[in-house]
Amino acid sequence: MRVREVLIAALLFGSTMLVSAERPKDPSDILPKSKDKIFVVERENSALAVIENNMFKGEIKNLHNFNHAVVKFRDNDGYVITRDGYVIKFDPIKEKKLKEYKTSKSAIGFIIGDNYVAVANYDNKTVEILDRDLNPIQTIKTGSRNVGIKEYKDYLVFACMDSDEIWVMKDEHFDGPKPWFVLYSKIESAGEVPFDAMIDKNLYVVGFFNSKSVGVLDLDTMKYKRVPLRMGKKERILKVPHFGFWSISGKYFFIPAVGNKKVFVFDHDFNYIRSINVEGNLVFTALSPDKKWLAVTFSGKKFPVVQIIDARKLKVVRRLEFPGMILHVRWSPNHPYLYFSVNDKDIVQAYKTADKDPKKWWLNLEWQIPKPSGIFIFEKRENN
Repeated sequence: MRVREVLIAALLFGSTMLVSAERPKDPSDILPKSKDKIFVVERENSALAVIENNMFKGEIKNLHNFNHAVVKFRDNDGYVITRDGYVIKFDPIKEKKLKEYKTSKSAIGFIIGDNYVAVANYDNKTVEILDRDLNPIQTIKTGSRNVGIKEYKDYLVFACMDSDEIWVMKDEHFDGPKPWFVLYSKIESAGEVPFDAMIDKNLYVVGFFNSKSVGVLDLDTMKYKRVPLRMGKKERILKVPHFGFWSISGKYFFIPAVGNKKVFVFDHDFNYIRSINVEGNLVFTALSPDKKWLAVTFSGKKFPVVQIIDARKLKVVRRLEFPGMILHVRWSPNHPYLYFSVNDKDIVQAYKTADKDPKKWWLNLEWQIPKPSGIFIFEKRENN
């Protein structure tokens, strides 16, 4: 098969893992059981690979340009946006494409509300509001490429890359079946070239490509402040950090330096704690479910490297090097696993992370997936 599942080092589990010579045994009989249902973006194939119970299950195909595809789930619905501006709804249980709608020539980010889908577009410089079945409701014209789209209560918040603004839209029909957003507040001259954002409760935190600061907007008071970053000389950037995937623990915000090899650490009042020196220019991070470990990835010559940071002691504790470029990392919410997509080697790997010493984590599972990038885990919601 073009895509297959491989069990790594099964004999390490002991004699109970040995397969009897008397009869062939199905691989699922010796694989560790898993609650994770994993959808992996096949970057060059316009497809989502499906891994369930640690076995490759199949693909959802014909999904347009997957060069920068992002998948999100709400309730038991799955959605994906594509580089060429499509929003696609799919059934993650039946693994079936349901509907698609083209919002623009180029889309970059989106969110799923209770009764809407909001898409931040690059190229036609709008934010499109659809219902959950992808029927159009509203077009918000901004005159800018739009990034960092988030929701908070009855607000929709995003940043305008070309005008250096933050827009807060308020849903006038918040209790109704369909939303209708009007401009509630606008932060002008927020910072030079916003590129992404994250949100923690009422704090909307936006990163800037050309400003040595982050912006923090309190969505309860609409008060805005710029927090300086202790940056060194900016290096050439091959891949901009994905700010929305950066991590928030119970004590800290972890902020990537743009063009510097460091992670900034702030408390939840945005007092500076320290910076953590890392090996390369940062792209992605993932915070473990127990908030103890931060996995960080890099671009350029350091694409094959992942470093593990102790999120309590705030220091690097493990270096992993892979046979090819790491394009994404994802922790399992259900099991002691950390997943890696090794794009140019056509594999997804899972490290077992049960040991409290990260130096003892080891490669446990591997799947052959063509040109993998984003890794997304679906958790089925049971009807009450």
